[in-house]
Amino acid sequence: MLELDPGRYGRLLARKLPAVIRTEEENERLIAEEREYAELLTVLIEAFEEANYLLEGSTPDSRLRSLMEEHGLRQRDLLEVFGSRGIASEVVSGKRTISKTQAKKLAALLHVPADLYL
Repeated sequence: MLELDPGRYGRLLARKLPAVIRTEEENERLIAEEREYAELLTVLIEAFEEANYLLEGSTPDSRLRSLMEEHGLRQRDLLEVFGSRGIASEVVSGKRTISKTQAKKLAALLHVPADLYL
């Protein structure tokens, strides 16, 4: 997990004051800051959940199914990750393990750490 840098966090929040976007440069800068802020929030949420929610008894496929439900995804929405309907079906049902490559793709798609699936 990433370490939280309080100084960086404070500077990030200081730049987040509401303002009207007037130029393309401001728009691009704010988009980049939005990504950085989203990453920070993800770190904070992950830290809280790791400290407060036990995943005992859960499996990579059960965590995947839970995240799919949370994001409103179906197996067919995972074809880019798994390459075929058959593989997607086997992974979601727990008949096939998730590879490291697939875990990285799932992590990017669902905005969670890849090790959640390994």
